[in-house]
Amino acid sequence: MSAPTSAGHLDDVLLWAGAVITLSAALGLLWRATRGARHLAQRVEDFVDDWTGTDDRPGVPGRPGVMTRLGTIEQQLATVQHELHPNSGSSLRDAIDRVDQRTARHLDPP
Repeated sequence: MSAPTSAGHLDDVLLWAGAVITLSAALGLLWRATRGARHLAQRVEDFVDDWTGTDDRPGVPGRPGVMTRLGTIEQQLATVQHELHPNSGSSLRDAIDRVDQRTARHLDPP
């Protein structure tokens, strides 16, 4: 069996070099082709972390999830609404009404 270059070892080296180059090129193309999928997966992971919240880690404080934050916002809104409507006399609206009545009494002619 005669080798095309008449140097058997050189043919083997060239064959392996070609295989390595071809494999490297294929892996590079695969890496580039999956870049969009990896980017999308990272964004989905970030969304899930934001939705569910994250635990404390060394040097990084945890964050509550969306549902916990919405619950906090609803409690704050309920507190504000309580202050804006007349009720048992302890709301901000009741205090403003009392000040308004006193001012009106002082401004009314005797």
